Amino acid sequence: MNVGLLGFGTVGSHFYLLAQQQPGVKVKAVLSRRPRPEVSCLVTADVARILSDPDIDTVVEAMGGLHPAYEYITAAMEAGKHVITANKQVVCTYYNELLALAEKTGVALRCTAAVGGGIPWLTSLRRAARMDKMVSVEGIVNGTTNFMLSAMVRRGASFADALHEAQLLGYAEADPSADVEGYDARRKLVLSANLAFGVSLMEEDIPCVGITNIQPRDVAVVRDKGLTFKLMAYACREARGISAYVAPVLVQQHTTEANVEDTGNILTLVGEHIGRQSFLGAGAGGWPTASNVLADCLAVAAGERGYYTRDCTPCFVKNELLDGQWFYRFKGEYYFRQCTAEAAFSTYAVHLMEDPEALMAKVR
Repeated sequence: MNVGLLGFGTVGSHFYLLAQQQPGVKVKAVLSRRPRPEVSCLVTADVARILSDPDIDTVVEAMGGLHPAYEYITAAMEAGKHVITANKQVVCTYYNELLALAEKTGVALRCTAAVGGGIPWLTSLRRAARMDKMVSVEGIVNGTTNFMLSAMVRRGASFADALHEAQLLGYAEADPSADVEGYDARRKLVLSANLAFGVSLMEEDIPCVGITNIQPRDVAVVRDKGLTFKLMAYACREARGISAYVAPVLVQQHTTEANVEDTGNILTLVGEHIGRQSFLGAGAGGWPTASNVLADCLAVAAGERGYYTRDCTPCFVKNELLDGQWFYRFKGEYYFRQCTAEAAFSTYAVHLMEDPEALMAKVR
């Protein structure tokens, strides 16, 4: 396998090092805007040199973001090259289009590293969905917010201090909104739910609340109740569609989820017959993520193609049937409410209009 590597940041550089140790996987060219003296192959700022090279059969996209990643991925597939990416944003946004293009051109499109970092979540979920009817998927899927919540719970750090520490350590970007507002988790939920249920969800249809309004006093209040905050993504199959949301969740302190610390992730599937299966591991970082990129390369080299289902029926999110208990802080007062997820998010939207620091969380 001859690889054209697009991007040489955290994931790209670690993938390059792993590929150097893997017989049969050769990085032939790297797309980079600056010289890379540590790289022994061609380094170019012109993507056309990679896409037009007939010897390069596989493109690994490790740039991130929507553009120009989308244009490069589609151009690679149209040129007959397999594509492997860790970019959950571009796959989530152009899900139907990319799957159709892979089918049309007969190339592989794989993105195991897009959800769960180094955890083989999507491949395991696809295997489970082939042999059983999936009931639900859920998990802690964002390492940055899990690191921040760990700091807030263990050390009493404020949101601002936890974010600053995450940025210093390279876990959070200068603009952390995708993480702290829950958008990154929502994209990962879209990919997981699509694969589990054979549907195509629209990202913007899934209600999403992040962790920005969690304060130290909130952490103390729920601790006294034997609970702790985790940002979680959840989707389940309902009679009339799929229910899904991303929100802070209060979990019992003795549970596995409560004790997933720092940048760790845990993802869980529930099948009608196989029951509950959980996958725990490093959800971020260069080595874990790059290992899943390499695993996709080896799968393609072995003759495997995209593991996404061809059945991607457009589906609306229906949260009016998903009942549960919710926790709120509104104008300094705490209360619990039993209601549907649809009503819970509607209530929170009303609260925010009067109290921009209002809080909501699902009680698990």
